[in-house]
Amino acid sequence: MKKITLFIIVTFFSLTTYAQELTWHTDMAKASELSLKKKKPMLLFFTGSDWCGWCIRLQKEVLQTPEFAKWAKKNVILVELDFPKRTPQDENLRAQNQNLQQMFGIRGYPTIWFVSPEKTKEGKMNLKGLGSTGYVAGGPTKWLDGASKIVANK
Repeated sequence: MKKITLFIIVTFFSLTTYAQELTWHTDMAKASELSLKKKKPMLLFFTGSDWCGWCIRLQKEVLQTPEFAKWAKKNVILVELDFPKRTPQDENLRAQNQNLQQMFGIRGYPTIWFVSPEKTKEGKMNLKGLGSTGYVAGGPTKWLDGASKIVANK
């Protein structure tokens, strides 16, 4: 019995650690450069981290799972664009996030956009939208099926 309990505990912590290894960027300029360098599209997660119930649910049911971590490392550069109500936020970060919110016409949370950055001849960065999604009931498998179809449009 002790061996089974120990196995369950070790497995749980290894899965939790695996899911926490993901890097969520907040600086769009840096994330765009990394996206170009690695030739991966970006996943833009528009969230209200400290007040949006559906955002928190999406985090728990999909974005913090080992399945998502494995998929994300292979397929996308992660970017969190947060709109907190109670958590203090740097003014430059707030302005960046609001600009992107307007650019993508975000009206509700959570919203996830998949985009590919493209550099112009002038050195400016454009974002090519591949598609969007939000909370999808059914756990990580169903959500990842939809996300994979969108990312395939790159």
